[in-house]
Amino acid sequence: MTTLLVHRRPARGAASRLPVAAGGLAVALIAAVLLFPSWFATHSPETNDVLNAFAPPSADHLLGTDQLGRDVFSRLVHGARLSVTIGLVATVVGVVLGSVLGLAAAGGGKWADVVVMRLTDVWLAFPEILLALLMIALIGPGAANVAVAIGVAATPYYGRLVRGQALAVARSEYVEAARVLGVGPVRTALRHVLPNVGGPVIVLASLGTGSAVVAAAGLSLLGLGPLPPTPEWGAMLAEGQGYLSTAWWIAVFPGAAIVAVVLAVTALGRAVQSRSLR
Repeated sequence: MTTLLVHRRPARGAASRLPVAAGGLAVALIAAVLLFPSWFATHSPETNDVLNAFAPPSADHLLGTDQLGRDVFSRLVHGARLSVTIGLVATVVGVVLGSVLGLAAAGGGKWADVVVMRLTDVWLAFPEILLALLMIALIGPGAANVAVAIGVAATPYYGRLVRGQALAVARSEYVEAARVLGVGPVRTALRHVLPNVGGPVIVLASLGTGSAVVAAAGLSLLGLGPLPPTPEWGAMLAEGQGYLSTAWWIAVFPGAAIVAVVLAVTALGRAVQSRSLR
């Protein structure tokens, strides 16, 4: 019996590391595509070739061509940088604004806590996509504005997490010692509280990045993202939805790319979350 237990433990350890390894490998591949798209693309993403419009997947065009004869695979590869970057920037905006709100609520006293929490309650009463649409209506469309709008819509989730973690950390002995030594509240928050709430925030951000990529694609699908002919996955979906019956590959492959990226990022985030809870 002892021998069996000895042999099983490494298997369980290897199985627990498999999601992390798979997610990390997928994210590394995505990063390579983002940084070096010319290594993977076979054609120019914006060059029109009307004579080859609606060409099905073939050896020359791996994923076919669109209504203007542009290579779908090359547009997917070059569009990955913009689509994923919008999601990453939106996540950074949400984390930064949420951290400011959470630290203000946790360290600003009772009234600051009440005001910030009621503000986030109202914030959370609206769907994220609706808030993003309202923001874009105020600041206008475009890739940068879409990223900011999605980040602002996600801010209260990060704010509540940072507040809860900061309140727990604020009761610790080293924070009390810093206060006794006369360290100011701002310095205490930045030097002692914020670094110790980073772990859960990183886990939530890894999960939220996938949602941000989907939201960005949805807004681009509505025509609020980057303008043509810039390759972007949501815009490619919008262009291809009218040709599903005749040239399905124009819309299906961008949709599959969005799903693949979201699954990879979410799987990695959940794996990191499960390991952090052990």
